[in-house]
Amino acid sequence: MYVTARADYGLRAAVELAGDGTAARTVAQLATAQAIPPRFLENILLILRHAGLLQSRRGTDGGFRLARPASEITLAEILSALEGPLPSIHGLPATDLSYQGFATSLRDVWLAVSTNLGSVLQNTTLDEVASGQLSPDVVRLLAEARE
Repeated sequence: MYVTARADYGLRAAVELAGDGTAARTVAQLATAQAIPPRFLENILLILRHAGLLQSRRGTDGGFRLARPASEITLAEILSALEGPLPSIHGLPATDLSYQGFATSLRDVWLAVSTNLGSVLQNTTLDEVASGQLSPDVVRLLAEARE
């Protein structure tokens, strides 16, 4: 799976906000904390605000903050807001794929990949990432990947 810079930066900024509790953070503060180009980050934060995942306020104590508690926002929500439905093959969900001949079972492989990826992203919250307390399922998959 290819993760775009926009997706990576958006997740990093959202996790940074989650780790900071309810405090509002400016684009400059978030950009500095995560070494993200500020102009690029500003556009990403606006997309997340329009998706209802962030709130923003102008002024001296303004900035961006999460629209809901970090424990209620999943990585899948952030990625979907920034990149659209995930994952897809040639822009189609795995359930809509159809192959012929010896490649017929490839659809099932893509479906399994999609299901597992979706499960991890939909069941991992910003709070879990920010606190480093990942779910037992993610910890198990990580252990398997290290073997």
